Amino acid sequence: MPRAAILEEPGKPLRIGDISLAEPSAHEVLIDTKACGLCHSDLHFIDGNYPHPLPAVPGHEAAGVVRAVGSEVRTVKPGDHVVTCLSAFCGHCEFCVTGRMALCVSGEVKRGKEDAPRLSADGAPVHQLLNLSALSEQMLIHEHACVSVDKDMPFDRAAVIGCAVTTGAGAVFNACKLVPGETVAVVGCGGVGLAAINAAKIAGAGKVIALDPLPEKRELAETLGATHSIDAMADDAAKQVMALTGGGVHHAIEAVGRQASADLAVKLLRRGGTATILGMMPLDCKVGLSALDLLASKKLQGALMGMNQFPVDLPRLVDFYMRGLLDLDTIIAERISLDQVNEGFDKLRGGHTARSVVVFD
Repeated sequence: MPRAAILEEPGKPLRIGDISLAEPSAHEVLIDTKACGLCHSDLHFIDGNYPHPLPAVPGHEAAGVVRAVGSEVRTVKPGDHVVTCLSAFCGHCEFCVTGRMALCVSGEVKRGKEDAPRLSADGAPVHQLLNLSALSEQMLIHEHACVSVDKDMPFDRAAVIGCAVTTGAGAVFNACKLVPGETVAVVGCGGVGLAAINAAKIAGAGKVIALDPLPEKRELAETLGATHSIDAMADDAAKQVMALTGGGVHHAIEAVGRQASADLAVKLLRRGGTATILGMMPLDCKVGLSALDLLASKKLQGALMGMNQFPVDLPRLVDFYMRGLLDLDTIIAERISLDQVNEGFDKLRGGHTARSVVVFD
């Protein structure tokens, strides 16, 4: 039986234990997990800030090898190297056919509360977090929650593409539709923010301004393509951005999930600029535009998972890495074992490192 990290109670350490997986149904894929990044989105559920049925296996940023497929699976085959993505899609709902696959909520691909769990431990049901549950030696997922990638791509780097890079880079390429020469500010330089910075460089942004309270994060941002970096907690942070850009940025990307950082992103905009909120905000938060902001034609948007079209986007991001354009090596701070997962999440809470990646033997 595969080992997994099991969340049994919010606020308590994950328990490492054995789980059982059902046989793949018609459209399911069984994957031997090779690497899984630790993401702040997992922490929201682990710490109890977002509700989820328990017990559950967290983890949603992963890469692995297909072991078996269901009878109707046509997109991948055993032996394929795949990256998973939580924004599974059906392919024929309103959102999918209008190119907004990340918004698909079809019951065909996402399990509902009334559906029988596909995982169990000691004979009791275990829930799948975000339809993936990647902090496990094996995953059982819908075929439209993974995509085959180049077998030369290292698994640890491939894993972080599945969420952090898809979200951060996707925001730049898909949601912002950045035009070369436009200015970008990124508030928060964790995995998602660093990926957005790297993507802005690739897309040809004029100035890329990183804002984070930690000097080590700002240094990482400059390594990945930021032309300037500013202490996000400085009283004059917004004024510094205005001075650098002559009136504000075309695009401000929030990659933290806090009220203050979202409000700061709005303050950084020039006339006609757009603020894109990527972080998972506390459920009671509200972000808005003032009457003067509206008169200046400023815009505010969310971009779930970077509004990705992941069967197309992920192989392209892999290609960017293989060609030396996308810097995933700098984003990964450490590689750890499954037994070290709680220590990895503690470091993530501290906010002093980029990505920790669990590597499975």
